[in-house]
Amino acid sequence: MSGSSSLASGQSPSERAAALAADKPLILVAAVALFDRDERILLAQRPPGKSLAGYWEFPGGKIEPGETPEAALVRELEEELGVEACLECFQPFSFASHAYPDFHLLMPLFLCRRWDGVPQPREGQVLKWVRIKDLRSYKVPPADLPLVAMLEDYA
Repeated sequence: MSGSSSLASGQSPSERAAALAADKPLILVAAVALFDRDERILLAQRPPGKSLAGYWEFPGGKIEPGETPEAALVRELEEELGVEACLECFQPFSFASHAYPDFHLLMPLFLCRRWDGVPQPREGQVLKWVRIKDLRSYKVPPADLPLVAMLEDYA
């Protein structure tokens, strides 16, 4: 029987979801899979001292109040990588919704094949161009795992 565990706890599914969400702030982050001419994706390794240090992730960052996800990516790509992308260059692809111990992450993932400049690590991160078929050999944050699977299906 579907839903019997919620009923057994005495809470409706919406009550249980609200209780789980009440303790954690919602963090909005935008990320992008930058594709080069060889159809490789740029990954950045989180530097020592940051949460999830050593994990590989898609470039991007927090969405500031009043900022669109695309505008956040334009800003973050300039800050993190020294590249310039236009708002129209981002193709919405998918999103991740993941509960970490201290917060809930909501992260749209965009695809981008056009930008100006050569990506350079500006924040102590290591950069690597990776083929989609090789993405699973890199340790990515838990929220990124479903996105890796979707990119594999996309390829």
